[in-house]
Amino acid sequence: MKQTLIIANWKMNGSILANSKLLIAMLKFHNKLQHVELVICPPFPYLHQVKEYMVGSNIKLGAQNVNENNSGAFTGEVSADMLKEFSCRYVLIGHSERRALFQESNDIIAKKITQAMDAGLTPVLCIGESLAQREKGDAQAVILEQLSCVINDIGLKKFKSVVIAYEPIWAIGTGQTASPEQAQKVHRMIRQYIYGLDPILSKSISILYGGSVNEINAAELIKQKDIDGFLVGGASLKSDSLETICKLKMGCSVAPYDMVLQG
Repeated sequence: MKQTLIIANWKMNGSILANSKLLIAMLKFHNKLQHVELVICPPFPYLHQVKEYMVGSNIKLGAQNVNENNSGAFTGEVSADMLKEFSCRYVLIGHSERRALFQESNDIIAKKITQAMDAGLTPVLCIGESLAQREKGDAQAVILEQLSCVINDIGLKKFKSVVIAYEPIWAIGTGQTASPEQAQKVHRMIRQYIYGLDPILSKSISILYGGSVNEINAAELIKQKDIDGFLVGGASLKSDSLETICKLKMGCSVAPYDMVLQG
């Protein structure tokens, strides 16, 4: 059974003092957990602070975004090589807030993934549908387009190093969450699509759920067979909530998909 992957996305929150208190609390519980890989994605100004606190721990550092260029006249942007110098291991790419607020297209997201991988970072590809798209019955088409655009651009061989995070846009920061059954259905569809491209990859790739994850709904979500962990937003800013989520274990091991995905 693979490790549960928990990625804490602090978004545009934090302060030096608040971060210190939160990180100290995280260190107290995380090093006791062997089944979880915990990744912290703070705002850019706090990368060094978080990096210093994590020395000697198993917690990994991640970033919330990266530019699609490796250098140049892009004021306010950060390159993958810069993130690498701060010992970042992961980077979120294509988060719904980036897609919606900053008009990041599938093509730009594919370029960002290439930049991240060239620097040795693990990209976390965020995909998901809006409420309008779901109500029109377009959720599957939207999600598969977001996936296929990246795979077609970087190639399946490179895609093996990508983590997928399914985050229904209608459930991000709204307090709504996809039911365990709704989430599992989409995760299964994603894994089935990958199975059609590479059966071995479909078993090994991590597919996370994100969308108002908290210590209450996570317990049922993690029991779903195709949910390998979480992309956690607001709840990751509360140490007790994050601790509860991190102590959960996946309820099912991944079954052979040549048998499961035919039904």
